[in-house]
Amino acid sequence: MDTGFLQMSQGLIGLFLFLLGLCIGSFLNVCICRIPENKSVVFPPSSCPKCGHALRWWENIPVISYIFLRGRCSSCNCSISLQYPVVELLTGVITLGLWLKFGLSWHLLVYLVFSYSLIVITFIDLAHKIIPDVISLPGIVVGFVSSFLLPDITWLDSLLGILVGGGTLYLVTWGYYLITRRIGMGGGDIKLLAMIGAFMGWQSIPFVIFLSAFTGSVIGILFILIKKAGRDYQIPFGPFLAAAAEIHLFWGKEITALYQSLFSFHS
Repeated sequence: MDTGFLQMSQGLIGLFLFLLGLCIGSFLNVCICRIPENKSVVFPPSSCPKCGHALRWWENIPVISYIFLRGRCSSCNCSISLQYPVVELLTGVITLGLWLKFGLSWHLLVYLVFSYSLIVITFIDLAHKIIPDVISLPGIVVGFVSSFLLPDITWLDSLLGILVGGGTLYLVTWGYYLITRRIGMGGGDIKLLAMIGAFMGWQSIPFVIFLSAFTGSVIGILFILIKKAGRDYQIPFGPFLAAAAEIHLFWGKEITALYQSLFSFHS
């Protein structure tokens, strides 16, 4: 078959998946806004959160409508959160990236579900400092079941991922409470890491914990210095866990190999 035709076909598939990701990102925005309020993510149709104006079709096109409306509601002229195009673009990019990495496979389907869940969790945690059980608990089950579909993760890897992921953060939280008599991480973070372990296996847990703790500490220190916040100010940890899991999903093997090569070189 002609190489040019194959390249064009691949390009069209990639474009389709990116656009599909934008549309799914629009739905994820609905989930982010409604799940914390225990509202249906299906009904009623999308509307302005300020004035209740029902969005017409041309006001609900991912990214484009935000640009066309200049980030404002056409009815009340109130500003529209930048979260909407950011989530749509992020979902589109991750959808395309996972296809480029895994192709059309079970890996793609499983890790699309996983990544979409992490996006919703991240933005809910940023806004409300909660990680809804309605996402993390079913996610643990789905992740475990998915281990029977993926050739590189066994059901035992997934089960140990659940136990090691959730158990590690539980022990850290319990130890922190014994020392300080204050609650550090919430139960949502524990369930989230258990979900990550279910999808990615126990082997991913050390990487995810180290990277999320490191980045969380750096961001927390910068926040204290810039915003003059007190040391007791808590920032949501879920987004750091989610970001570390995505980094491991895309580049975990390469980063681990690079670290091992550097370590062996210096030793």
